[in-house]
Amino acid sequence: MPAAIATHRFRKARTLPREPAPDSTLALLREGYGFIRNRCREHGSDLFAARLLLSPVICMSGAEAARHFYDGHRFTRRHALPPTSFALIQDHGSVMVMDGAAHLARKAMFLSLVGEEALQRLAGLAERHWREAVSGWAQRDAIVLLDEAHRVLTAAVCEWVGLPLGPTEVDVRAREFAAMIDGTGAVGPRNWRGHLYRARTERWVRKVIDEIRSGRRDVPPGAARTIAEHRDADGQRLDRTVAGVELINVLRPTVANARYIVFAAMALHDHPHQRAALADGGEAAERFTDEVRRFYPFIPFIGGRVRAPFRFGGHDFREGEWVLMDLYGTNRDPRLWHEPERFDPDRFARETIDPFNMVSHGAGSARDGHRCPGEGITRILLRTLSRQLAATRYTVPPQDLTLDLAHVPARPRSGFVMRAVHAP
Repeated sequence: MPAAIATHRFRKARTLPREPAPDSTLALLREGYGFIRNRCREHGSDLFAARLLLSPVICMSGAEAARHFYDGHRFTRRHALPPTSFALIQDHGSVMVMDGAAHLARKAMFLSLVGEEALQRLAGLAERHWREAVSGWAQRDAIVLLDEAHRVLTAAVCEWVGLPLGPTEVDVRAREFAAMIDGTGAVGPRNWRGHLYRARTERWVRKVIDEIRSGRRDVPPGAARTIAEHRDADGQRLDRTVAGVELINVLRPTVANARYIVFAAMALHDHPHQRAALADGGEAAERFTDEVRRFYPFIPFIGGRVRAPFRFGGHDFREGEWVLMDLYGTNRDPRLWHEPERFDPDRFARETIDPFNMVSHGAGSARDGHRCPGEGITRILLRTLSRQLAATRYTVPPQDLTLDLAHVPARPRSGFVMRAVHAP
């Protein structure tokens, strides 16, 4: 445990701290990722009460909070996010809003898709599509890495699930996934655009499911066939709409890793000596990958509704109570991490890491709880494409690389422009 814990302890509140504002929605939109962390510091507490969207909510942060939040029986994810965001992130019928035995049975299907052999195949496809893309980038004056990473990952994951796309369709699907991702934390036009593009993707995947089930589309073993043929714990095949939702829940989060690729580029730009560590591979590359996931803003928080009453931090959590768990702030908690505002991959060789302080993809166990089953996909794609990025020759022109923490999900304002790109 880092020494910082001695100088940054929160008090044990006798009563739950409360935000004085009648509603904090505008503050959340203004502060984004920092909203919960800022107020936990102000209140000197791991949790506080507020109102968001005119509804009462408990916000909490830290490893102990994560331990309680990700306890398998205490929370449900149903009705825990605004509908406009929920429909872009998971949608109705998905594994993340299931509980108990039904959740574990559906989760087992997802985990069956991400075994080591399958992950290695996905990494190989991503590397091949990256190399092909670099050849094209070399013919252009400049590229925006975020846009191009969306295309690379769309091509790779669609081929991986058994739905290879032609170049024109890659552009179409990448644009749809990018809009969904960018609209998740927004209100207004950015969110509306995400829903418009999601509707197009849903029509496509439902058609795919129907074609697989009818035998009109022959697909190799992979996620598309597995989801189309899956039967839940009750023995029933998934409704075509739910099957489409779950297929999107493989595709869209994988494409969302484009932001991590951009964050890796930012890390290499700020810390060029890390290129050598990536070239060597092994544990150094693993540490770089994990530090990118810890340091940069990806998912700000996750919502839940209390299923089983419990007590934590001086508060009695009641059934149905709305709770937001701070992921970004926990990953930068100075009680858990030494100098958390500094990018330092070597911390993973020195500091104690467990499933409740490294929470980029949730906490606890993916097999037995609500930790994201796609974490392995992120780790192998980020490791593979970070190494490719480190080996690729390019220049970084002057641009605005500011990370606006009010923009959820975060991205550098420029999207990370690269010039004079050449293959290694």
